[in-house]
Amino acid sequence: MSPVASPIVPLADRLDELVLYQAYPQSFADGNGDGIGDLIGLRERLDYLAWLGVDVVWLNPCFVSPFRDAGYDVADYLTIAPRYGSNADLAALCEAAAERGIGIVLDLVAGHTSDEHPWFLAASTPGAEPAVRDRYLWSPEPRPGWVARPDGSAYLPNFLDFQPALNYGYARLNPDEPWRQPVDAPGPRANREALTQIMAHWFELGVAGFRVDMAASLVKDDPELVETRRLWTELRSWIDQHYPGRILIAEWGDPALSVPAGFHADMFVHFGGSDNGLPLRSLWQNGGGTVSDHWPAHPSWADASGQGSLKTFAAAWLQAVRAITAADPKAGYGRSGVIGLPTGNHDFSRLVAGSRDARQAAVALALVFTWPTMPCLYYGDELGMRYLPGLEPFEGSRLEPRFERAGSRTPMAWGDLARTPFAPTTTDSHYLPADCTPGAPNLADQFDDPDSLLHLTRELISLRHRDPRLAAGAPLWLLADGYPAGYLRGEDESLLVVLNPSERPASWPWALAEQSRILLGQGAMLGHERVELEPFSFAVIDLGGAEGERDNQ
Repeated sequence: MSPVASPIVPLADRLDELVLYQAYPQSFADGNGDGIGDLIGLRERLDYLAWLGVDVVWLNPCFVSPFRDAGYDVADYLTIAPRYGSNADLAALCEAAAERGIGIVLDLVAGHTSDEHPWFLAASTPGAEPAVRDRYLWSPEPRPGWVARPDGSAYLPNFLDFQPALNYGYARLNPDEPWRQPVDAPGPRANREALTQIMAHWFELGVAGFRVDMAASLVKDDPELVETRRLWTELRSWIDQHYPGRILIAEWGDPALSVPAGFHADMFVHFGGSDNGLPLRSLWQNGGGTVSDHWPAHPSWADASGQGSLKTFAAAWLQAVRAITAADPKAGYGRSGVIGLPTGNHDFSRLVAGSRDARQAAVALALVFTWPTMPCLYYGDELGMRYLPGLEPFEGSRLEPRFERAGSRTPMAWGDLARTPFAPTTTDSHYLPADCTPGAPNLADQFDDPDSLLHLTRELISLRHRDPRLAAGAPLWLLADGYPAGYLRGEDESLLVVLNPSERPASWPWALAEQSRILLGQGAMLGHERVELEPFSFAVIDLGGAEGERDNQ
């Protein structure tokens, strides 16, 4: 491979300390005045992201697309969609971000394309050669769950009907289903080769990594995902050989499988059935906007009622840590790969949703930045932007009658940036209606308020970066999982985190040494034998071990 001309931020070398920021590109900032966020707008807001302290910016798909699923229906993997700019704009964004120590991560939709992709148009043409047709999965007749074609055949969709599944083969063959091909058949091999070509194309333009959409969906009928894991292990080896330092982040929802398979990180996600989705939902879900009729009712820990628990989440996290360590005995608490903990995302309600307000969200953010995972901050959650209910479906946002994603995708609330150091010539996005509720948060107002959620988030990120006891690879001892919750961090157990997300005051009994001090907190006070916690409060307490400064050499 030819050398990469653009400067690269080697994210893989410092997984333990990374803080990721998800920027929904069409909603973030508009650089050309057409009303839709774009790459120029994002580049002009990099100084803000650097001030906030994030290390990685993940962009949702920004490739050519008919946008029937907001870009997750890709029609050209190698070209930036005109509404976002050009390939040159992407390269310029990567270069400007690298100058600020930030890596840009793109979204790779690996399991399917749009039905308007040239590959699919060629494959669905009558008389198409097998080498072309076998890029997708075809049945000679309609079948349940498949999409019928005018010629009587059918194709298998990977998510929505207009997203035909790319053929990576089947782990198990069946003579009664002749369309099943082995994973090393020509069609599956061509699609694997296409993945390396796509990644190489963007790596050469300065991209620091990829977040892989539906990463577990590639090989079909794959018990325990053996063949899918083998595929990603091979791709990780290819990346390490040709593009060292770049990272792969999975949307898999099962770090116990995906990280040992080669991903640098996997995020807990809210969907994927009761097993995979419950750990994240048990933290944040409060009925605000993205609710599936298939999910059982479950109280969330970060709600005022105080009826939830960290138990489900902590158990899933520990299971993943043990699996990562077993796969690599030198991994410790995840140094061969980390577990991502998101505040929200483009498919899930924000932290501020339903009855939960920004004050309550502060405690949730304290958990995200002090637990041994990779914090994944969804744009606007640092301000307490709320899930906006009542929006009409837009670009495929509605999945079920009560599962409307548009409310999580509203424009970033910048406010009057002339009052801040971040005053570029870009304008706000109008991709969706903004939150016009009286008192709705915006960045400019919070920048002027040192007690705002914005400044608290920045302080949490700063503390996370400078204190190695908060690294993803540093130990945790969970002491209590309810109200309050508490845990110790650091090899010497010298950092205590206590969290009270409920509407009731609480106290934490602890014989505190005289030198104990709160490094960061909200509504907490140290007594001699206990920590007093107001409603919606937390404290990060140094018990006497010196606050460490991270070695950046």
